[in-house]
Amino acid sequence: MNMKTESKIIVALDYSSESDALALVEQLDPAQCRLKVGKELFTSAGPNFVKRLVDMRYEVFLDLKFHDIPNTVAKACAMAADLGVWMINVHALGARKMLEAARAAIDSKQSSTLLIGVTILTSMDEEDLSEVGLKGSPEDNVLRLARLAQSVGLDGVVCSPLELKVLRAELGADFLLVTPGVRPTGSVVGDQKRIMTPGEAILNGANYLVVGRPITLADKPLSVLLALSEEICSMS
Repeated sequence: MNMKTESKIIVALDYSSESDALALVEQLDPAQCRLKVGKELFTSAGPNFVKRLVDMRYEVFLDLKFHDIPNTVAKACAMAADLGVWMINVHALGARKMLEAARAAIDSKQSSTLLIGVTILTSMDEEDLSEVGLKGSPEDNVLRLARLAQSVGLDGVVCSPLELKVLRAELGADFLLVTPGVRPTGSVVGDQKRIMTPGEAILNGANYLVVGRPITLADKPLSVLLALSEEICSMS
């Protein structure tokens, strides 16, 4: 069973190898953060690596963004819950039947694993959305998809910092908002187009912040993590 922690920071393990990821993990503290395992690392290291992190008492966000026919997504969610992870996600663009199947699969396991929806990727802007046939701004699309996710019983959504205020006002205090695109002041923006500092994101309603390169590329990752945590606590 995963350890309960109040940390709001999820460290993104954006690595291609298990050894590189473990080298960072061993410098961190499960009482100070959660960990995110995405497609690259999961493809390289597999489910046994996820189990290893859980055994190290880390709460793991398995960020695989399932998006397929309802039956396939349901089975994938059930298998993910069996790994003992803290949170998994699915694409809200998969529509109601797929989201309902995912919710039912987690519930059938009597699992505490949280299920959240991916709305619009933080790398996308209005031009990108228009190119794939989605009308309106990123914020319009995020709100529509978040309402759908809430209506079928998902625990929350992933959203950019710029949608936080609207989603918190529209969806209430109990709906989880997980926010990538967070960069400490002075950090390199990278490929994220809709970003905010950690303190600003918390003030605007985020429950959890996904932070990658500012921690993973730091000379002293734990020191950076603790500094971010202190900033967040000062805003709470």
